[in-house]
Parts: sequence; structure tokens; C-alpha cells
Amino acid sequence: MKIKEVQELADKDLREKLENAEQALKQMKLNHSVSPLENPSQIKTARRDIARMKTVLRQRELNK
Repeated sequence: MKIKEVQELADKDLREKLENAEQALKQMKLNHSVSPLENPSQIKTARRDIARMKTVLRQRELNK
């Protein structure tokens, strides 16, 4: 997910996406510990997407 896409989302949608992404990351980590993922770089990508979402939310909080 690109930063522009994240910035265009409304706060409510962004928080929802963030929650879903965090749950998906936990599930990926659990699955990876049991049996290796086909593409382990998905974990890295998910982590970075979560960081982007959190950054945008924090910027919005500070600008209010």
C-alpha cells in the first residue's frame, strides 16, 4: 500500500484497515513459525504497511 493511498483514507477506514493488518500480521507470524511461508517477505511488507498507517494517523492527531 502506497503512502498516497493511506493518506486518502478517512480516519475511521484507516483505523479499521490498521486493525485488520495487525491481525493479519500476527496470523502470518504464527503460520510462519509452524511451517515456513511461501513468501516470507510478506511479513516485512505487512510490517511496513502498518508503520505507514500508524504514521499517517499520528500526523493527523498532531495537526488537529
